[in-house]
Amino acid sequence: MRTARSHLDAELRSAKQPTPDQLRRFNLFLTRTYGRPVPLTWVEDKSIRTGFRLQVGADVYDWTLNGKSRQFKDYLRHLDVGQNDILPLMRQAVEEWTPSVVPEEIGTVLTVDGEIATVSGLPHAQYGEILIFSSGIRGMVQDLDLEKLSCILFGDSEEISAGSIVRRTLKTAGMPVGEDFLGRVVDALGLPVDGKDRIQAEAFRPIEAPAPGILERQPVNTPMETGLLSIDSMFPIGRGQRELIIGDRQTGKTAIALDTILNQKGKDVVCIYVAIGQKTSSVAQLVENLSRRGAMEYTTVINAPAGVSAALQYIAPYAGCALGEYFMRQGRDVLIVYDDLSKHAVAYRALSLLLERSPGREAYPGDVFYLHSRLLERSAHLSDELGGGSMTALPIVETQAGDVSAYIPTNIISITDGQIFLESDLFFSGQRPAVNVGLSVSRVGGDAQTRAMKSAAGAIRLELAQYREMEVFTQFSSDLDDATKRQLTYGQGLMRLLRQPQYAPFSQHQQVIILVAAMNHIMQDIPLEEMDSFRAGLLAYVEENGGGLCQRVDRAGQLSQEDRDEISALSRQFLSEFSGRRGDGNGRD
Repeated sequence: MRTARSHLDAELRSAKQPTPDQLRRFNLFLTRTYGRPVPLTWVEDKSIRTGFRLQVGADVYDWTLNGKSRQFKDYLRHLDVGQNDILPLMRQAVEEWTPSVVPEEIGTVLTVDGEIATVSGLPHAQYGEILIFSSGIRGMVQDLDLEKLSCILFGDSEEISAGSIVRRTLKTAGMPVGEDFLGRVVDALGLPVDGKDRIQAEAFRPIEAPAPGILERQPVNTPMETGLLSIDSMFPIGRGQRELIIGDRQTGKTAIALDTILNQKGKDVVCIYVAIGQKTSSVAQLVENLSRRGAMEYTTVINAPAGVSAALQYIAPYAGCALGEYFMRQGRDVLIVYDDLSKHAVAYRALSLLLERSPGREAYPGDVFYLHSRLLERSAHLSDELGGGSMTALPIVETQAGDVSAYIPTNIISITDGQIFLESDLFFSGQRPAVNVGLSVSRVGGDAQTRAMKSAAGAIRLELAQYREMEVFTQFSSDLDDATKRQLTYGQGLMRLLRQPQYAPFSQHQQVIILVAAMNHIMQDIPLEEMDSFRAGLLAYVEENGGGLCQRVDRAGQLSQEDRDEISALSRQFLSEFSGRRGDGNGRD
């Protein structure tokens, strides 16, 4: 029985006047449903060809031909359809289906302002629920009031006008998920935008979901290797961690995320790249690079470019997170990149201002912190009881003139487990990736490193910090002692060694070889301009002459003293050959 209300009126619409017997049955239905007699008024409506439409307050019972057709479509939509049994299932559905007597809540559009529609007559609608308009466009409830509600639109608002009919779907916004999404480019609603076949979804997950609780998690202790020497050696990322990539425009933020995705090839890691507010051409180029290098096989790209509505840009990262959670709950490891959350915050600010929410600092609404915290907190390393899957987040934030104290950067820094800060001066001086060693940090630290990497890296961060400090003090002095000059030369060599071209991630054994040789000062006297060729030659020499050394490091993640001694000995042998070739070349010159 429906809950009784203080005052109810019923309106019956049809093309022909109901018979006395039909009116008696309608009155009996109203009394039984609402617990008391309800005044009933008949209204002639020529648009209804057959059947009746009964409206009681906000409840609508639609017995017209269109209403029954809509019910049947909804019924078919919920059928579990396999690949080969569609026809028998359709026959069974037609034979067994009967119209249900359930109330529909139908509202009316009051106003349409850009990407926001204000609706009346849906008193039971919930926050985040999807509404469907008479034109077929969908919207999501964002503001609730006593007399009206506001929703953001996922389509062209020009197709909606004041007086349009709105219906509830009783569903929250969700994302279709499944294995077929790997290798595809989709929009924020899960629809393919790469021109390929329709994607067969295996399930449907809400885009907003609670983050795993403490008891559902386990410590972050397994490396998520980026293949970038400067990051894996000093700011390691673990599976389940949230590591922020932050820096000014055009400092290589996306390049780090892209190299990390490429480095997951063959490691059974699902990668998701969410592009928010970017140029379509930039995303197309990124997809081309991933495809050319065989990385699209395990990657899904969710694209909400600058040309689409702010509503789609707003839900894009949540849609990507829902897809990642699907794989994580299956016990798999997921890497998700949000590029970037600065544009996401701007899209949310635009929606909030249209929703007439009070602007705060820098015109952002007061809940902008919660906007990103409820997204990033969903990254986790699940407990073994839940399958042991993980989702690692690499959010990207763009700063203005290196200002990390701005509103959005400080918000996301406080949510994440560390940040990789990219400095413009380093980038333009040729140091790429342009990682600022002093401002970057990983709060997981050595827990996310293998023993081999931890042992090989040693005190490299301390050595670089001493070099940067000494460099500042010595730039004003022309008279330096030999020890200081040697320390400066060594620091310059380390910085040059950390330079790495894009699309060329290092494997673990390659990083270990470079670090052991560097920390033993084997490269001390190599000129900076020859450092790249020396590094490439050293790796090839050790891989060729090191026997099972490389396989042992990659497989076990261990570095014994014997392995360290072997790397040092091979490095010195190669240094001798390299120096000899340089001497011969100089002699010929």
